[in-house]
Amino acid sequence: MGSPESQTQCSSSTMAKHALRNRASLCFSDGCLFLGGVLMALLLVWSFSSFASPPTSIPSETLASSSSAAAAAAEGPPQCAPVAAPPRDSEQSGNFYDDPELSYSIGRPVRGWDGKRQEWLRQHPSLASGGGRERVLLVTGSQPSPCKNKIGDHLLLRFFKNKVDYCRLHGCDVFYNNVLLQPQMFSYWAKYPVVRAAMLAHPEAEWIWWVDSDALFTDMDFEPPLDRYKGYNLVVHGWRDLIYEKKSWTSINAGVFLIRNCQWSMDFMDVWAGTGPQSPEYERWGHVLSSTFADKLFPESDDQSALVYLLLTQKDRYGNKIYVESDYYFEGYWEEILGTLPNITREYEDTERRGPQALRRRHAEKASGYYAARRAEAAGAARKRPFVTHFTGCQPCSGAYNQMYSGESCWNGMVKALNFADNQVLRRYGYVRPDLMDSAVVKPIPFDYPAGGGGGGGG
Repeated sequence: MGSPESQTQCSSSTMAKHALRNRASLCFSDGCLFLGGVLMALLLVWSFSSFASPPTSIPSETLASSSSAAAAAAEGPPQCAPVAAPPRDSEQSGNFYDDPELSYSIGRPVRGWDGKRQEWLRQHPSLASGGGRERVLLVTGSQPSPCKNKIGDHLLLRFFKNKVDYCRLHGCDVFYNNVLLQPQMFSYWAKYPVVRAAMLAHPEAEWIWWVDSDALFTDMDFEPPLDRYKGYNLVVHGWRDLIYEKKSWTSINAGVFLIRNCQWSMDFMDVWAGTGPQSPEYERWGHVLSSTFADKLFPESDDQSALVYLLLTQKDRYGNKIYVESDYYFEGYWEEILGTLPNITREYEDTERRGPQALRRRHAEKASGYYAARRAEAAGAARKRPFVTHFTGCQPCSGAYNQMYSGESCWNGMVKALNFADNQVLRRYGYVRPDLMDSAVVKPIPFDYPAGGGGGGGG
């Protein structure tokens, strides 16, 4: 037996061991309780989150990949393979924008434009037309100050909406200008500085399409036959016999035209604008044009008379590159069009009513081109909607108008034509205006319209 001291030491040692065991046991118990609490909290969070989002099953291969990922993470940071960047355009130095002598203004010639534009397109292959549809930029505009006509700004807004709708449906870009880029080129001459600047600002566009502010698309399905104009650089609406036989200044209309983005067009616009108000020869040109065209009643030089004059006097130089379109309403006179709209509406409805159900099928706006083509096939020789209706002689912003007709006929005619066109857009959204003279009231189109009856309103 040991001494009392040794027994005491032994007893103390034993008690110490028991105390350590009890403390470890308590620590372990506390740890279990803590971990259990954490697990319970996580389970509660998970259970609540399962109410917020529907449960998804996890495929076994996903679990396997997660295990592999965990193992890889334990070994060290992941080594990501480099991802090849998608091909993109490169803005290289040395293109025409770097030329300090380049001017956007009429009167400062651009030389070698075709080559400069081709080099820019080479640097931006995603913007080149390639074998696809040629890119078109629609350009329009109005004056910088508010309209004098109390409803002028509202009408111009609706005219612009019409152009935006058309461009959205057909993939055109659009630029609206409301400043005089060259103040000395006013009135009808104001559009040429805008067109010239647009050519330089949009080298990706093959065509610049000028449309006057008082012209609108009344056939939202039709597209100009660009293939027809492959060998031409300028497209205007007119009649060749009135140009070369009658020598009329109204034989064409310069309020709507397509002009190719090329050197020929740059040069031609310089010559064309050379008869305008920025030229020191402006007054002389007024006398020349007035003496050339017997039906021209005002002495100023205007762009339309100047264009006809160039066709008459320099046909060999310019005529073979200018297409005078008369097969459809590339630009149509509003007075001869408005009276036909109700009958055209009925003819389109009859075509859809008698034709296959696909013509009446509801569809997304982006699919409109397909159904428009089917509708054109079914219509055959039926009368087509006028493509562009131009309110020449009516000035919606100033409120002035040709004394041949009343201002009321101008404003009412605009409302009627705008609603006729807008019905073609609204129909894709399930509504239509039943009365073309009431812009505010629409009603839903019934299923299978017009075979199911109801609807109406034109377009």
